[in-house]
Amino acid sequence: MSPNTPQPPWLEKDEQDAWRDYLRASRMLEAVLDNELQVHGLQLSEYEIISVLSDAPGLRLRMSEIAEAVVQSRSRLTHTAGRLEKRGWVHREACVGDRRGVELVLTDAGLAEIARMAPTHARSVRNNLVSHLSREDFLALGRSMAAVSRGIEGTGACEEVREAEKLSLSLSPGRARRRD
Repeated sequence: MSPNTPQPPWLEKDEQDAWRDYLRASRMLEAVLDNELQVHGLQLSEYEIISVLSDAPGLRLRMSEIAEAVVQSRSRLTHTAGRLEKRGWVHREACVGDRRGVELVLTDAGLAEIARMAPTHARSVRNNLVSHLSREDFLALGRSMAAVSRGIEGTGACEEVREAEKLSLSLSPGRARRRD
């Protein structure tokens, strides 16, 4: 940073406290949600993918759309989808109308598994998040996080991260690149 570059403003004490509370709680929440799905032999990131598919028209979505929805790199999603495929919960198909793209499709077995696991996940979300907030605060949290998401997406920062991941993958020796 050059001496002429203005310094970013520091967070006020109450802002810093709120930021740290957010970081701690969000990490704790993700850890406990993940841990409670372990009884089903599943990670939260895997559950999130089959949950998104269970809500999608025709139980299918392009891999790139899923990656964006669950905020995973395409590479990570490809690996996670592979684990779900081995269980028989999803399979991949070429996109109709665009053979270069790949769709992930939830199988009947996957749909049955999401129905079996959903009560555990819903109970965990309710016990570890919803029950600690008033309804108004919970809905305000949702609106706030949606505003943060829109703000970050509007800066293009997420696209910069995706481009850096692509570059990193293309420079990694021995890694084949696919278009998802």
